[in-house]
Amino acid sequence: MKTTKTIIALLFLGISSDLSSQLDDLTPEEIAYRDSITELNLENESIANSQEAYNRGIELFGLKKYSQAIKEFKKSIDLDPSFTAAYYNKGVAENESEKFSDGVVTLSQLIKTYPSYSKAYFQRGRSYQGLDDYLNAEKDYQNAIVLDKNNPNAFYNFGTLRFLQKDYNGAIQYFTQCLLLDDENINAYNDRGSAYRMNESYAKALADYETVVRKNPKLAFVLNNIGTTKTKMKDYPGAMAAFNRAISVDPNFHLAYNNRGIVQMHQKRLDDAIKDFEKALAIQSDYSPAASNISGIYFQKEAYEEAVKYADLAIKLNKQNASAYVNRGMAKEMLRNMNGACEDWFKARELGAELGRKYHSENCGN
Repeated sequence: MKTTKTIIALLFLGISSDLSSQLDDLTPEEIAYRDSITELNLENESIANSQEAYNRGIELFGLKKYSQAIKEFKKSIDLDPSFTAAYYNKGVAENESEKFSDGVVTLSQLIKTYPSYSKAYFQRGRSYQGLDDYLNAEKDYQNAIVLDKNNPNAFYNFGTLRFLQKDYNGAIQYFTQCLLLDDENINAYNDRGSAYRMNESYAKALADYETVVRKNPKLAFVLNNIGTTKTKMKDYPGAMAAFNRAISVDPNFHLAYNNRGIVQMHQKRLDDAIKDFEKALAIQSDYSPAASNISGIYFQKEAYEEAVKYADLAIKLNKQNASAYVNRGMAKEMLRNMNGACEDWFKARELGAELGRKYHSENCGN
């Protein structure tokens, strides 16, 4: 047994000695080849790890865990700086988590490497839009459209940008182009309807809103838009029906209660209107317009102290609520507090309220 163990040990020692000798005898070319294979194996391992991190990022993104997804996409990029999809999805995740400045940086890196990547321009446009940098957002959406004329989302986002800048005709143009490419885009129909409504093209607005409702009757905000449009048209029964439908779809939709209260006011059902406004406030306790509307009703009911009380609440909730200053000024006037009334109307005037300007000019000497 001792002899056998000795022989085995010598055999292993002999193999080790032979390998060392072989390595020492490699030519420079063979050493370079060996090193390149080692480097390739390390690179392949890095790429594999990058792909694993990327896949985890995609999974987390699908679960809307955007911050965690961003970390995984960053790992993927660190392991493979040429991984285009990791940059792109990191930028998208940053947009979804409203980290718009980070999105600009990530997507700019991608665009620098791939200047013809239309979707990267589109996403960076979203980042700029989130930062209210409309000029750069427009440039990126235009680039996205030039590079891919068949991307409906670029036209849609360009339309929202125009809408935010109160260029309603421009918004209609881009929403229409979006719908030519994707006639199932209910957001484009809804938003084009809102642009028509802002242009006082109420029939066209209703046509777009009703198209959305036919495609999906469970969207409370669209039913609410139908109600507000019919209110503008003074079709109060039609407006009431739309708001009732919106509330049946979403019993906690405070805007529908508030807007139904306005219709109740138009129909002189003041107590019912107060109930609707109070319901809106009960659902959304910081919703200043509802408090201001209650103030207006109490003014109509000649309950001036109550009118002041709810105007105070509205202003407490939102110091930029011009209507609340107008209402409080009117109530103070009736309570013989002209100095207070003039101060409120002047503030409303500063905030751009035409009634504030009118009342202040007529009653306060300038």
